[in-house]
Amino acid sequence: MLPFVPDAWIDHTKTKVGYEIPFTRHSYVYKPPQPLEVIDAELKAVQAKIHALMDW
Repeated sequence: MLPFVPDAWIDHTKTKVGYEIPFTRHSYVYKPPQPLEVIDAELKAVQAKIHALMDW
């Protein structure tokens, strides 16, 4: 800053070390949840697969 603004100053009582990059704020895209029927069908398929693997 000093080469461009010779009278620049900083208040050292307000300075912080480090920074935060909130990736979700800049890159998150909302995807609505699947309908309940689709979720239920997927769960039943997984349960059937588990039962087949366990020989029930």
